[in-house]
Amino acid sequence: MALRDQIERTLRRHAMLAGGETVLVAVSGGADSVALLFLLQSLVPDWRLRLHVLHVDHQLRADSSGDAELVRALGARFGVPVDVATVTVDPRGSLEAAARAARYAALETCAARVGAHRIALGHTADDQAETVLMRLVQGAGVRGLAGIPPLRGRIIRPLIEIRRSTLEAELRRAGLRWVEDPTNRDPKFLRNRIRHELLPLLADSYNPEIGGGLVRLAALARDTVTALDRTAAAELDRLSVWSDGAVTLPLDTLRALPRQVAAEVLRQAAGRLGSRAPLRAWTHRGLRRALVIPPPRRPFRLSGVTVEVSGALARLALAPLPALVERPVEVPGLTELPEVGQALEARLVGADAYTVPREASRVAFDADELAGPLVVRARRPGDRFVPFGGPERRLKTLLIDAKVPRWDRDRIPVVEAAGAIVWVGHLRRGAAARVTARTRRVLELALVPLAQPDHGR
Repeated sequence: MALRDQIERTLRRHAMLAGGETVLVAVSGGADSVALLFLLQSLVPDWRLRLHVLHVDHQLRADSSGDAELVRALGARFGVPVDVATVTVDPRGSLEAAARAARYAALETCAARVGAHRIALGHTADDQAETVLMRLVQGAGVRGLAGIPPLRGRIIRPLIEIRRSTLEAELRRAGLRWVEDPTNRDPKFLRNRIRHELLPLLADSYNPEIGGGLVRLAALARDTVTALDRTAAAELDRLSVWSDGAVTLPLDTLRALPRQVAAEVLRQAAGRLGSRAPLRAWTHRGLRRALVIPPPRRPFRLSGVTVEVSGALARLALAPLPALVERPVEVPGLTELPEVGQALEARLVGADAYTVPREASRVAFDADELAGPLVVRARRPGDRFVPFGGPERRLKTLLIDAKVPRWDRDRIPVVEAAGAIVWVGHLRRGAAARVTARTRRVLELALVPLAQPDHGR
């Protein structure tokens, strides 16, 4: 198949382009990126494309400026505008990772500036085979074996199904020059050892078609991952409850799902929360800790996401919920509790014709029997409580029996009078100061939603 036909088939198969787009082409000056520009330029009339080139100079070689001159010459030959971005690569840590991060940042900045719909990169089938083998050596799971995605966001890889040798032969036929980056042979980089040592060994001694086999493995793994992603996304939509920058999920239903689907639901939940950290394989395994029996007793943090299990629920959040702050209760009056989005309303009324409320968010006391000033606060270690009509018990036990999730227990308003708990908000009234036939004045307490600011309406 002619190269032009092959690249058009790849563009259509992976929905990389529809026609009429502005495409930013990343051109390093190497054979792959030069071939990418050459082939995309041949599609401009039929696909109505507008091309713009960016060359990123990482300044990692003394002669790197010569690469930029070659790219400028190519742009002039094809009538395509060329920008050159010079970046500084942080030498600490992985040089490859730092250079890649700097390069992608420059590409995104330039794409935004020129209004590019797509960013085209020159990865080939050989790059795909090397990536899959490298991840296999590193112990990757099925997601890692999916290799380099042909399409991700606005990044496209039109050459991902074409061999490097085929591209080089086409460049020689067209009389186009390219540069060889000497760092591509430096054995200190794992990819270079895979490319120049391990892959040739496997091809010579075991399977001459190993490269094609690895590319097929990537495609099969990618199909599997795509199906897994879609299934998990549907389950996440069905099961999740979102509020306060967190998501809660029912554990029993999650555990009933296939193990990999359940873990993927958790991974996608973390991603939807806005975590920008990559959720790699070790994180994926860590998320599965929420599904084990017995579940972890304490919250744990993975890639910026806090995971917590309580009772029948699992919760993922980027930040902990604020605990309730201790405040004196205004009697009569409204005491705002902004940490929990509520207010404690206190009012004094005559006992005549007063009906004791039966709703959980409203309680009544004999105002003259209630000793001392009232305080509203969060629970404290060792709190004990005498509920109305029952024996003394630990507040912690009451909250557990009421199935209050662990993450909400420090947010339950606890009202005390003279050091004794008289109401656990929304849950139980204390035994003190009961309203009787002898009661003359009633103190009614109610938890109500906190009024939102008007903002000038």
